[in-house]
Amino acid sequence: MTPATLRTEAEALRHAGRAVDAIDLLMQALALAPTDTATYLQLGFALQALGLHDQAAEAFRTPALLEPGSVMAQGYLVHATQKAADWSQLDADLAALRAALAAKPDTADDEFGMPFALVGLAHARAELLKSAALASRHLARGLQPLPARTPTPRERLRVGYLSADFQAHATAALIVDLLESHDRERFDIRLYSHGPDDGSALRQRIAASGALVEVGDLDLAALARRIRADEIDILVDLKGHTAGSRMAALACRPAPVQVSWLGFPGTSGASFIDYVIGDPVVTPLAHAADYRECIAQLPHCYQPQDRQRTPGPAPTRAALGLRDDALVLLAANAPYKVTPPLWAAWMDVLRRLPEAQLWQLSGGEQADARLREAAGDLAGRLVFAPPVGMDKHLARLQVADLALDSWPCNGHTTTSDALAAGVPVVTLMNDSFPGRVAASILTAAGLENCITQSAADYVQRIDALGRDAAARQALREQIRSRPAALYDTTRFARDLEALYERMWARALAGLPPQALPAA
Repeated sequence: MTPATLRTEAEALRHAGRAVDAIDLLMQALALAPTDTATYLQLGFALQALGLHDQAAEAFRTPALLEPGSVMAQGYLVHATQKAADWSQLDADLAALRAALAAKPDTADDEFGMPFALVGLAHARAELLKSAALASRHLARGLQPLPARTPTPRERLRVGYLSADFQAHATAALIVDLLESHDRERFDIRLYSHGPDDGSALRQRIAASGALVEVGDLDLAALARRIRADEIDILVDLKGHTAGSRMAALACRPAPVQVSWLGFPGTSGASFIDYVIGDPVVTPLAHAADYRECIAQLPHCYQPQDRQRTPGPAPTRAALGLRDDALVLLAANAPYKVTPPLWAAWMDVLRRLPEAQLWQLSGGEQADARLREAAGDLAGRLVFAPPVGMDKHLARLQVADLALDSWPCNGHTTTSDALAAGVPVVTLMNDSFPGRVAASILTAAGLENCITQSAADYVQRIDALGRDAAARQALREQIRSRPAALYDTTRFARDLEALYERMWARALAGLPPQALPAA
């Protein structure tokens, strides 16, 4: 077999959950073509599927060295080393990614731009825009727009949501209550699912909340034709540049108004998406130049919550490997969001608060070992939380005293999880969408005093709360009051519907999209 055939078969095996078998074929392909960069990329994906992030990073390093001008190769390398918590060449690797991105022509479509690699690291908004635009153009190659459909008034505005995550997934956990709260007298809701039916209770709630249409077997063009046949007025993509996305189907223009929301924290960079839904904190209108879409602002946090999601009984600290007398500092974000400056800040906190334990979400044996090594003499104060199901995870969060948000990429669903478990969160806000999400959530919760603006302020705020049990208790009581700006899903639904109606009114009037400030 040719290297290309072996690579194609290996990719199919990986998608079928047979990563070990895929690696065998990829090694055969590399024996035939030792410098084939596409094979090295597939090898990296297969190794990641097995949790072997160190080895995956090395597989990605080869194409990054062979093709230093490839944004895709440099992006996969940087993201893989972050997953492995390997910071040994981070500065050089990030510089190579930025150089490759800067050298790309603004109209290039020759490779995927890897915008998600920038999300977890410090970046300029303009860099994310360029990377996302490169990715969107690449994904949309060969897709032709359908004949234009003229918007016409109808009694019930027809809104379609497109996602692979209508299952036991963070996106579904956030959006399910909103879907259940839509006004069915004014809105006809269709859910286009291109992910699996996992049979979970969350999937069942999602399915009951709207007309669920299975489109997983359709290619991008067929998906667009199906949406067009259903005469969707406003199509909302919930994935953006995340794994399993079918956002590129929107390049066919299946709906008169097309929107990006919730899944990807930033611009899609796509010329075929009209609006990105945010709020005054995550998407201030002053940032509009760095979005390809028009910014449409909800009045409060852009992220919905599920009022029904409450934690079950908490396990004992001992069962989680934590001391009963410790100040438990929760770090629930994945290791790819942990950077050297953030880690240094956390180690500073541990030195200031000798009774504290840092309770970090496990990234697997390799990443955990690297973080222990980076902790030095403080390694004994680290406790790693293994992955568990969503309900067990929410229940165990209750034992924490304080949650330490990550930066420059904040916790998004993880911040909402901490608050749902009654745990206060301290964040550091910056100038990018992914670095402003926690601030948006905390602002809606009335916890503005937990938002900091610098690393020094972040450490000092954690230190002060760590020493003040009464202040932490006051924050817990405020969270338990379920602040309306965060937890009133009925109001959130009316605000979102009003935003849709403003978009549709412009379309009906034949006007182009424009920024829609919070009403």
